[in-house]
Amino acid sequence: MAIKTVSAEKALRPIRSGMRVFVGSGAAQPQHLVEALSVRAGTLRDVEVLHLLTLGAAPYSAGARESRLRHNALFIGANVRKDVKAGFADYTPCRLWDIPKFFRSGRLGLDAALVQVSPPRAGRVSLGVAVDIVKTAIETASYVVGQINPKMPWTHGASTVPLSAFHALVEREEDLCELPIPELTPDALWIGRYAARLIPDGSTIQLGIGAIPDAVLAALSKKKNLGIHSEMISDGVLALIEKGVLNGKKKTLHPGKIVTSFCLGTKALYDAVDRNPMFAFHPTEYTNDPEVIAKNDRMVSINSALAVDLTGQVAADSLGHQFYSGVGGQVDFVRGALRAKNGRSIIALPSTAKGGEVSRITPALMPGTGVVTPRSDVDFVVTEYGIASLRCKTIRERAIALIQIAAPRFREGLRRAAENAGLIDQGHIFPAGGDRYEVDYETRQRIDGVSVAFRPLKPTDERKLKELFYSQSPETTLMRFGLPLRSLEEHQFQKLVAIDYENSLAIGAFVKKKGGRERLIGVARYFAEPGEEFAEAAFTVHDNYQGRGFGRFMVEFLSWIAGKRGLKGFRAEVLTVNTAMQKVFDKVFMKTRTHGDMAERVVRMAFEDLRRRGNPATGDAQGGRRRHVAAAAA
Repeated sequence: MAIKTVSAEKALRPIRSGMRVFVGSGAAQPQHLVEALSVRAGTLRDVEVLHLLTLGAAPYSAGARESRLRHNALFIGANVRKDVKAGFADYTPCRLWDIPKFFRSGRLGLDAALVQVSPPRAGRVSLGVAVDIVKTAIETASYVVGQINPKMPWTHGASTVPLSAFHALVEREEDLCELPIPELTPDALWIGRYAARLIPDGSTIQLGIGAIPDAVLAALSKKKNLGIHSEMISDGVLALIEKGVLNGKKKTLHPGKIVTSFCLGTKALYDAVDRNPMFAFHPTEYTNDPEVIAKNDRMVSINSALAVDLTGQVAADSLGHQFYSGVGGQVDFVRGALRAKNGRSIIALPSTAKGGEVSRITPALMPGTGVVTPRSDVDFVVTEYGIASLRCKTIRERAIALIQIAAPRFREGLRRAAENAGLIDQGHIFPAGGDRYEVDYETRQRIDGVSVAFRPLKPTDERKLKELFYSQSPETTLMRFGLPLRSLEEHQFQKLVAIDYENSLAIGAFVKKKGGRERLIGVARYFAEPGEEFAEAAFTVHDNYQGRGFGRFMVEFLSWIAGKRGLKGFRAEVLTVNTAMQKVFDKVFMKTRTHGDMAERVVRMAFEDLRRRGNPATGDAQGGRRRHVAAAAA
């Protein structure tokens, strides 16, 4: 069926002064219509141009107060940021989930909508790469102009509208705007690596725009059966689809489908979504509805930020009175993911800005900064230095965790600021070194029928170490410390969790008890003076887990780590009556050397005498190969 099209000039004649005009989103910005609107600007006054982030030119954001067109950004893109900052354009903070409701209710009523669509099929057109709020804009605007572009992909999902929805159609072929694939910096790759530890097999994930989301996707290549439910997707999904990692088989909502509302990327991405039923494009009132998001079991949201203060408040759209982007869908997905069964939320950001001169982990957000995600909603925060788990943590624990993932040069200043503000105790002991959390020293093992997560201790494990100390028997305490201790001072507990990776390291063994509570049930640690080849080692296992193979694994694992770090062996002070520990050493080492008096002796163990070489977490240990699984640190 032939369709009647008109010129852009004729199509825009009904646009009058004082109107609010919506422009299509992202890569689907109707560039030809935007140019025609700008040509008409001289005959108009006080026209408000409204849209989300767009990739094309924004001539209506003229950079002058006498402009006849004034932009209102629902999400600030690079093409309008300068004018928003100068006061020549406006910004309306709002959640993506809410915007369609604003259109429908008239609170943000639309007089006209300029959108880009695919060529028609059976009386309908597809909105292609951007459905988001575009579909609702078409349904609610008083006057709708569609630019038919043969290069617009036909996408599946709820992405089509009837030709009858349009008051005028303009045919114009042009390339879609592209977003170049960002360079993955070393910091972004570290952030991706840490975030990937928090994404179990079978998860459904949501990601945003930029190098960090792409780095997270790049780190997921060895995962299994991942799915996507996200407001947007980028080129990073293509490699995971090709590898079979991203297949949606385990999704509990729309299994097998990649659910999104728009995509931003290169032509390769736009070609991939064209007529591909694997991709389902829906409006944001569906994709960003927290109740809908929560229907995805193991939902993991991953969002970025400009800054995070030491209590966990997240700044994502502004710093001070300067606005950079928008609220977007961050809160929608944070809350939806946390409501999902086994869901979690990640805020990922580089630790510094301005070439390393400014810390993004701050004592407090600067005056005027908007809080996009409140501290009560924040789950995990990830930088290139590690993971901070904030959910259900005290302000003190939050500050300690966030200081540890700040850039090392800023940690001492953050510690002093936290003390001065009363966020942490005066003189709190932090590691002297340990720039980066060692993710390679995490493993999950099944030993004697128990799933155990082994990982380096963090300063925030102080509470768990206290629980271990006070719940074990006096005999176990005596064997570990050589003294019948009934308690330890606060600073002593802090020292025991303040490892620096250079001279000291401690690996904790964690199990989930009934009801989901995590318990520390064992610790393996060593301390070496600078230049020493043999480090002083100590091991303890809770009474309920002794004699079951936990101690042996910890000795083997700590020996492998210490050997990697250049040490030659361990020496351990062992009470003569502690025959159980001596038996463990004899099982791990072909020979040990001892000396001492009748009450206590020093056992010396060289790594060259280990019965089994290599990483026991991935090797054939204790009679059977153990499966190595990421231990998501809590």
